[in-house]
Amino acid sequence: MELETAQRSQTIYIAAREAEANPNHWYAIARVDKLKPGKILTAKFWNQPLAIFRDETGQIRILDDACPHKGVALHKGVVNGCHLVCPYHGWEFEGKSGECVAIPYLTQGQKLPKASVRSYPVQERYGLVWVFPGDPALASERAIIDIPEYGDDDWFLVRLEVSFGSHFSICNENAIDLFHGYLHRKYQVWYDTKLVKIQESPEMMQAQYDVAYQNPLASLFGLSKWGVKETTGQITVRYPYPNLTSSLGDISHVYLLRLPASNTESQSFGLFFSKVKIPKILAPFKPLIRAALRHFVLVKVVQQDIEMNENEQEIYENDRDRPFVEVNPAIFSLRRLIVRQDEQYKASINSTLQKVKVGKPQ
Repeated sequence: MELETAQRSQTIYIAAREAEANPNHWYAIARVDKLKPGKILTAKFWNQPLAIFRDETGQIRILDDACPHKGVALHKGVVNGCHLVCPYHGWEFEGKSGECVAIPYLTQGQKLPKASVRSYPVQERYGLVWVFPGDPALASERAIIDIPEYGDDDWFLVRLEVSFGSHFSICNENAIDLFHGYLHRKYQVWYDTKLVKIQESPEMMQAQYDVAYQNPLASLFGLSKWGVKETTGQITVRYPYPNLTSSLGDISHVYLLRLPASNTESQSFGLFFSKVKIPKILAPFKPLIRAALRHFVLVKVVQQDIEMNENEQEIYENDRDRPFVEVNPAIFSLRRLIVRQDEQYKASINSTLQKVKVGKPQ
């Protein structure tokens, strides 16, 4: 479905800000390289704390981060083989099933209580841990976003993980709306933005923009020719729910892998790929180059976005009835997609509840 680039009604604004994240998708939740042996990481998906660990077989496991005995956070415990041990009373939970398999102070042969912690489908891909927080029966039907540039030596990768104190719809609107290049004018990232086309489907939307840029680093990264002061190009921003991608032709691709932690917290695992040729003589300095780009370029720009997103969240919470005016049709498309996913998940929950009621004996 292709939409005209014209202003539309803004009645969907509140619905997008109040939308819940649809858990029936794969979400990036942690960096694999931070999951050291014996270490337990913690993260949240939509208000649900999760404990992440690697068992003795090398498999990554994810459990609800709360012991069913006293509710104590399991990430404060230890890993014992393939089990996660609660720090309070030593109850042990099997990583794959979440079942309680041992209580140290019970006598030998004494029956264990029917206690368990919810476990989640998990995958390891692109150097990240992915969790499927929804209906586990749907995990095999859903695919993790494809990132063909990962592991390709022709692409130079810089990672950046950030946290936002704002609803995921605000973060995603920021990424889909290239008219906010004004915010980054100090860094001359892009300007003279023109929205060219919008496309929309039930689970994806994309917007194409014509932009101009004259950043001093553009020629270094192959985004423009040496000696050319101003370069024009077309940026395509896609939102295949729940993640975002951005591409400048075949020379720069960005993946923003979103994790909605709560209605006011979001995390983003960013993968920034550039078609830049690093001379062999400089190959040993790649880690240093990555660190410099992350610290002196990406972090500077993203910090500006974080400040605006968190301020927008604060204003919304303080006055939810305040009228907001939007003129970018791409944002309307994105909001419709977010609300559609929220409604889709809630409809599936209601359908399941109805089936349960019908199946109960009268």
